[in-house]
Amino acid sequence: MKYAKLAKLWDSLHSSFWFVPTLMVLLAIALSFITIGIDQSQEATLIENIGWAYSLGPNGSRAILSAIAGSMVTVATTAFSITIVALQLASSQFGPRLLRNFMQDTGNQIVLGTFISTFVYSLMVLRTINGVDKDEFVPHLAVTIGLGLAIASVGVLIYFIHHSASSIQVEQIIKQVGDDLDVAIDRLFPERIGRNTSKHREEESLAAIPADFDRVACPIKTIASGYIQTINDNQLMQIATENNLLLRIQQRPGRFVVKGSEIVRVFPEEKVNKKLAVQINEAFILGSQRTEQQDVEFPIDQLVEIAVRALSPGINDPFTAIRCIDQLSAALCHLAQREIPSPYRYDDHNQLRIIAEPISFADATDAAFNQIRQYGKSSVAVTMRLLEAIAAIAPFTHRIPDRTTLQRHADMIERGSQEGIAEELDYKNVKERYLAAVKAIGQV
Repeated sequence: MKYAKLAKLWDSLHSSFWFVPTLMVLLAIALSFITIGIDQSQEATLIENIGWAYSLGPNGSRAILSAIAGSMVTVATTAFSITIVALQLASSQFGPRLLRNFMQDTGNQIVLGTFISTFVYSLMVLRTINGVDKDEFVPHLAVTIGLGLAIASVGVLIYFIHHSASSIQVEQIIKQVGDDLDVAIDRLFPERIGRNTSKHREEESLAAIPADFDRVACPIKTIASGYIQTINDNQLMQIATENNLLLRIQQRPGRFVVKGSEIVRVFPEEKVNKKLAVQINEAFILGSQRTEQQDVEFPIDQLVEIAVRALSPGINDPFTAIRCIDQLSAALCHLAQREIPSPYRYDDHNQLRIIAEPISFADATDAAFNQIRQYGKSSVAVTMRLLEAIAAIAPFTHRIPDRTTLQRHADMIERGSQEGIAEELDYKNVKERYLAAVKAIGQV
C-alpha cells in the first residue's frame, strides 16, 4: 500500500512546476551559506590570489549581485509567460489531456528553478556584504559563484528558447506520447498479481470458482469518486490470503468510479466486515485525472485525441492524424508480441485468490482505431493509412483472437469508406489496401 501511495505522490510531484524549483532554491540557499562560510574562514589574500576569482570592493560586489538578481527575476517572469503560452497552445490544439505531459517536462522545471535559485542565491550573498571600513567584508568566492550562476543561466535561457520551440511541434508531442505508451506496455505486460496461470490451466481456474459466486459474493463499494489511478496488487493478494477469500476486481485502472459503485466482489460473504471493506478500498488509489501508471489506454486516448482534433473541420489536418496512426500501429505491434496476463491469480499455495480481467489486445485496438475510423471515414488518406496499419500489425500477431480483431476493424473501415468516399477511383485505392490487409492477416 505504501508503494502505491508513494508512486502517486511522486507522480504528483513530477507533474508540478513547484517541486524541482523548490529543491533548487533550497540548494542555492545551502550553497550561499557554504561559500560565505568559506569566505569568512579564509584569509582575503587567498581568494584574491586566484586569477579567475572576483576581487573588487563592496560597492562593485553589490552592483553586480543586484544586477544579477534583477535580471533573473525578469528572465524568470518571461520564461514563465512563455511556458503558460505553450500550455494554452497545447490545450487548444492538441487537447487538455496533454497538459500533463508538458507539466512533467523536467527541462522546463529545471529552467525555472535555475533562474529562481540564482535570484535567491544573489540575495543571500548580497545581505552579507559590509562596506564599513572597520568591519568591511566582501565574500569574493560567493560573488564569483554568483557570476558563474549568471553565466550558466544565460546558457539555460538559450536552451529554454530552443526547447520551447521544439516541444510544441506536433511531431515531438506525438513521439513523446508514443514513448510513454511503449513504456506503459513494457511495464504492464505481463502484469503479475500472485502467480500467473498457464494457458492449459484456464479450465482448471474456471472450475476453482464457486458455482454460486455471482449470486452470493458480497460487493465492496467505493467510499469516494474519481479515476482509478493504481491498484495495489500485493495489498489485495495479502488481504485475500490472510482472510482466505476469493476476490473479483470489477473495475480496472483508468475507469471513473462513482461513490457507492461496486469495485470488488468478495467470496465468501460471511467474512466481509467494515474493516475488510476499508482495507480493500485503500488498495484502490483514486484521483481527479487518469495516469499511465497502470492505464495503458490513457496514452492511446491521448494519441487518438490529437488525431480526432486534426480531423475536425476547423483544423482539417490529415497529416497529423496519419502520424498518430503510425505511432499507434507501432505500439500495437509492440503489444501484440507481449503476453497478455491471465485474469486468474494464485497465491504461493496454489490457491485461486484474485480474478482481474486485464486489458486485451482487442480493447487496445478498439481504443486506437474506433474514433479515428468514425471521424476519418471521409478522408481517403486516413482510411488508407488505417488499412495499411492493420497490414503492418498483422505479421506481429500470434493469437487467433488478435487476428480476428484486426479482421473486424478492416471490415468496419472498408464498410465506412463505402459511405464516406464518393469518388470511385478513391474507393478503388481503399479497396486495394483492404485486400492487402486481409491477405496479411490470412498469411499469419
